[in-house]
Amino acid sequence: MTDLSMLTAATADLDPPLAALDLAALEANAADLVRRAGGRPVRVASKSVRCRWVLEKVLAEPGFGGVMAYSVREAIWLARSGVRDVLLGYPSVDRAALRELGDDAALLAAITLMVDDPGQLEFVPAGARICLDVDASLRVGRLHLGVRRSPVRSGAQAVALARDAERRGLRVVGLMFYEAQIAGLPDTSPAVRLVKRRSAAELASRRGDVVQAVEKAVGALEIVNSGGTGSLELSSADPAVTEVTAGSGLYVPTLFDHYRAFAPRPALYFALPVVRRPAPGIVTLFGGGYVASGPAGRTRLPTPALRGLTLLGTEGAGEVQTPVRGRGAETLRIGDRVWFRPAKAGESAERFDTIHVVADGAVVASVPTYRGEGRNFG
Repeated sequence: MTDLSMLTAATADLDPPLAALDLAALEANAADLVRRAGGRPVRVASKSVRCRWVLEKVLAEPGFGGVMAYSVREAIWLARSGVRDVLLGYPSVDRAALRELGDDAALLAAITLMVDDPGQLEFVPAGARICLDVDASLRVGRLHLGVRRSPVRSGAQAVALARDAERRGLRVVGLMFYEAQIAGLPDTSPAVRLVKRRSAAELASRRGDVVQAVEKAVGALEIVNSGGTGSLELSSADPAVTEVTAGSGLYVPTLFDHYRAFAPRPALYFALPVVRRPAPGIVTLFGGGYVASGPAGRTRLPTPALRGLTLLGTEGAGEVQTPVRGRGAETLRIGDRVWFRPAKAGESAERFDTIHVVADGAVVASVPTYRGEGRNFG
């Protein structure tokens, strides 16, 4: 865990709310992702970073290659900023952005679009590179374990979509398999670990069959993408996989605290100032309602990094004020700061214009987030 007093001292001249990044922890996490990828290049998931400075720093390190973007407009912006390999992680029907892509040969060469339905192909410009999103969930009878993403599951379904794409003048260059029920599920019980093992075995067999079927239909693929921060070892062990994706493992939010496969180092924090002392053992902070996406509940709330402080169950994290209680509150004065860790990685960057990079006890850079560069990609 980062020394919070070091973060406080390094940012003492800055007024919170503010976001801080422990550079040593970021670098250690990046190196560990490469180690866990076992020789497969790691594509950086931009939605979990949302800061070009961090993306560029990580991409300059051996073992990383390319970005997985979440928006066509974002992909165009990154490509024109110098990123030469951008894979869209999600389908898009942004007509204006797709027209802009289709009118620029350099963008068409740098960006690969994601599809999983013939209806999406109607929006894709001719000559575009496309990747097919294949459902990687586990199905046991009528039980669906995983996220609801692609309707494409079998080799026959993938081949039918690939052939439809080629008839429209599109280039099928890849397949993606995102096993969310493995990568995004903490190892919290023996039952969870059993499901993850069974899912990994099922996917390894089916993924190979789908890759083989599609390559027989359209030729060799450039990209077979899989994985996430929580499943790099499993994905990279499959010889059919050419690359893995990770992003959250760079910042390490609280949702990644309970994995057995790796020992994460939290790197991204935000600080809120104490503005009230409404009762003994309670202080109120300015801001803090940086609640993560996903099923509403406690796991999506930011967590005080100081032991002895907890959110109030009746108020949680508020849009403009957040009360906390506990032994740690007794010594806090008006104007002091409380450090938090976000529940998810990149989403909290939407609330800050700047991330202050801390190394050796000092702020060594203050870099803009996407928001700080005036960019909002949804």
